[in-house]
Amino acid sequence: MFDVAIVGGGVIGCAIARELSRYRIDVILLEAHTEVGFGTSKTNSGIIHAGHHSSPDTLKGRLVVRGNALFDTLCRDLNFGFRRIGELVVAKTEEEVDVLHHLKRQGDAKGVPGLEIWERDRLKSEEPNLSRDLTAALYAPSAGVINPYEFSFSLVENAMANGITLKTESPVDHIEQTPSGLVLHLPRESLKARFVINCAGIFADRVARMVGLEDFSIHPRKGEEYMLDRRLMGIVRHLIFPVPRKHTKGILIIPTYNGTIMVGPTASDTSDRCDLSTTYEGAAEVFGFIKGLCPSITEKDTITEFAGLRAVSNTNDFIIGASRVKGFINVAGIQSPGLTAAPAIAEYVRDILKAEGLHLKEKKDFNPHVEAPPRFATLPTESREALIRKNPLFARVVCRCEMVTEADIHHAIDHGARTLDGIKFRSRAGMGRCQGGFCTTRCMDILAARTGQPFERITKRGGGSWVVVPREDALPAFSTRRAPSCSEE
Repeated sequence: MFDVAIVGGGVIGCAIARELSRYRIDVILLEAHTEVGFGTSKTNSGIIHAGHHSSPDTLKGRLVVRGNALFDTLCRDLNFGFRRIGELVVAKTEEEVDVLHHLKRQGDAKGVPGLEIWERDRLKSEEPNLSRDLTAALYAPSAGVINPYEFSFSLVENAMANGITLKTESPVDHIEQTPSGLVLHLPRESLKARFVINCAGIFADRVARMVGLEDFSIHPRKGEEYMLDRRLMGIVRHLIFPVPRKHTKGILIIPTYNGTIMVGPTASDTSDRCDLSTTYEGAAEVFGFIKGLCPSITEKDTITEFAGLRAVSNTNDFIIGASRVKGFINVAGIQSPGLTAAPAIAEYVRDILKAEGLHLKEKKDFNPHVEAPPRFATLPTESREALIRKNPLFARVVCRCEMVTEADIHHAIDHGARTLDGIKFRSRAGMGRCQGGFCTTRCMDILAARTGQPFERITKRGGGSWVVVPREDALPAFSTRRAPSCSEE
């Protein structure tokens, strides 16, 4: 029997797993997809929020500032991509300027560091490519950008190195309550745990119903985002936010950690928990709005587009706490700023487990570190030459757009990649202008050779996402891995 079973391997589940790996307890992390972080986490905007947007009267408002402060140490330990580039909330009208002052007062009260109101001249000096119609901005220097999928991978890799068990392709079918604990029934096995932590994202209300809880509901909210060509790198230097609206922080300009520009997201409620489509209407909304912030950005610069679903609860706040079912803990409704709050949420859940009677004895041999990836493309010439002398595979370029080498691909596989997206999110192979047109088959060759799988069985993201379709008479030989059900009751 496990002490703790975590249901859901998104960034929240991975952060909790890593925090609990500090202690002498048996923990298992269950993820329905082929790799962790393949749900909402991989379509996250990658923003580490400063914390002034969220009201201190909410749980997310109380956890976000603490979460933000933990990222410097986490980055040093886990070696994921993270940089504090600062954020600007920009205003056009006097009414919007009043909102900036409200946000500053709210942030100051919560301890958000370094908040400043910039007038027009300062804003123009710092961001000359923004619209001349903008009159002021609220500057928050502690905001940053991150590779959210890389963060998830680093968290779970470190958790596993410290003793956590990970099971992927393991959706929970139902949960049985017994006097000695909770039994989780998976497609191929069952397991028992004293505590179950429900981190199932947009399916968290369904997992809660498995133990008879109907205290909350999840209402997915879709956001479409658009990645722009690398030629626009540097068009803005900070995260650019409009004045927030009632249900969203608005459509943003996001300089990603790797330097490319992303714009979005939209915010539309949907009843379809698997609706990841992008639309003409979404593109028109995003680029129509963005042109009012930065006229130089147009839809013609789009190299790829994607959508994600936010797990919005009926309370519009995080739902974290022990339930009336003994041993069952909800960590639900984790929408923005959930990524920022993730490390603070992990601490919060740790304390809940303590309060519920789980004895947590720290490991003396806990190792907080993860090896940094090569990041060959970012190195100076001398460092590249040194790597090539040590390993000739660094001289073989697989992805020309992002300068990803064969050695980078092998490193991604060594650290858990089992799909094309797993390689992509760890190495950036396929993220450039041609979106994998050049490197996909080479990545598949390497992955097939390393894992011993036939070339035809390599998938984009697991499940039935085959890239190469075999002969029709061979199809029955392939497994039909189960993904979470998207149908509404």
